[in-house]
Amino acid sequence: MMHHRHLGKVVAGAAVAATATAVLIGVTLPGSASGEESSGGGPQSSSAEQGQAAARQLPGVVEDAPEQGRTGTGRDPLTDDEIKRAQTLAEGRDFRASSEDVKGAKGPERLSTDLAELGPDEVGAAEAPRRAEVTYYDYKDDTYVTKTVDLGSGKVTGTDTQHGVQPPPSHDEVMEAARLLMADKLGEGLKKDFKDATGKALTRPDQLTVTGFVYRAGEGSNPGPASVGDCGEHRCVRLFTRVVNGPWIDTRQMVIDLSAHKIAKLG
Repeated sequence: MMHHRHLGKVVAGAAVAATATAVLIGVTLPGSASGEESSGGGPQSSSAEQGQAAARQLPGVVEDAPEQGRTGTGRDPLTDDEIKRAQTLAEGRDFRASSEDVKGAKGPERLSTDLAELGPDEVGAAEAPRRAEVTYYDYKDDTYVTKTVDLGSGKVTGTDTQHGVQPPPSHDEVMEAARLLMADKLGEGLKKDFKDATGKALTRPDQLTVTGFVYRAGEGSNPGPASVGDCGEHRCVRLFTRVVNGPWIDTRQMVIDLSAHKIAKLG
């Protein structure tokens, strides 16, 4: 029987690769570079052939993206300026002062900023309003907050607050979860496996490629220990980790409670 030395045995790349998507990129080489010397361009070629060969060998030109306007129109995606403006308006002084992010600092944890849907009576209107929805997780009281901002008037027109709603974690939340796991005794296996795979010490979350998924108490066939009973009301995640450009390390049994800053092990 195989005995597991610690938390995360390094998972062979081939075992995990079955779940990945391979992207193949085709590169077309000029005739001279691919060994096709007879396709034209030599001293016996006609002027037309030489011109075509020269055109084939010209370096590619990448055009600059069109300049983005400060304000979009209709159902255009939000511009960078609109996103910044919406976030500034949504995160008013009072909201920043009364909320906390994933690290416990003042201000909510921002999750997303998107163009808001139109109301039924606004669809097809000649000048439909442009509104943005900015979503947050407030760790002060474990609430999911959506702020609706009218970009025309510059006013917050709606605030929706919900408990027990757990959208996918942001990059900052995933990195904080990895940091908390590394600092906990239950993260010793992760650090040992990283050392085995790289010969180096794991000291920073950015040494890993990490994906996070929300965990709610009672998910799956294993209800988990009592210490994860608040997950769902609390912000809890499980992590899929791998060495950057290297093998996977199995940390799926670990649940990181970002609200309570605690780690638990399933099973």
